[in-house]
Amino acid sequence: MAGAEVAGGRAVAAGRGWDWIASAWGMFRKQPGAWIGVIVILLIIHAALAFLHVAGAVATFVLGPVFGGGLMLGCRAADQGRALEVAHLFAGFRERFGQLVLVGVLYLVATAVIVLAVVFVTGVSIVVSVAQLESMPPAALLALALAILFIAALQLPVMMAVWFAPALVALQGKDAVPAMQESFTGCLRNVVPFVVYGVALFVLGLLASLPAGLGWLLLGPVVVASIYTSWKDIFTAP
Repeated sequence: MAGAEVAGGRAVAAGRGWDWIASAWGMFRKQPGAWIGVIVILLIIHAALAFLHVAGAVATFVLGPVFGGGLMLGCRAADQGRALEVAHLFAGFRERFGQLVLVGVLYLVATAVIVLAVVFVTGVSIVVSVAQLESMPPAALLALALAILFIAALQLPVMMAVWFAPALVALQGKDAVPAMQESFTGCLRNVVPFVVYGVALFVLGLLASLPAGLGWLLLGPVVVASIYTSWKDIFTAP
């Protein structure tokens, strides 16, 4: 059970970054079939949206926090000893839907502004095909790589604002904007634990990718559950 709410999140020790993953693995081990089933269904939904091109990309951004909020509700149920169900994946469509969608809309708008700003300033087209990449001169490839790096750097604060927002909206009843502000603050206060967390997931991701990517059937649910375990650690009192 989560403790009392910690507004803005608390700073935790560096080693907690690994503990989030270990705790998430413990949650997964209790109901592996349910976790894998939920993640596979989510992947199928994303694959279907990909066929819709631009409309699908917009829907992925906007509905991402809605699915995320539902998954956080499912994590809480599992954490409390109840069953994780496929219905949890869609729980965000029933609870706090408007605020979860607003998180997605703000995420989409921020991302679009960043991409358009970098393209305007650098004059580099981000959308290129593989064939175009093969025929581009080195100078153009370097300019494209730098533009992508600029986008990634500017996108990092946006990702920090979105990371915990679905959990804060779905589990703590926050509205979208305050949730994104608190998510950013919580991430900022825990840069070092997140570095540990990120490095650990990078290594685990490499290992999960080796057997034809099948390891992600295990690691995917752990990543999702680790968002919940890190939210619980940072935003609730022990």
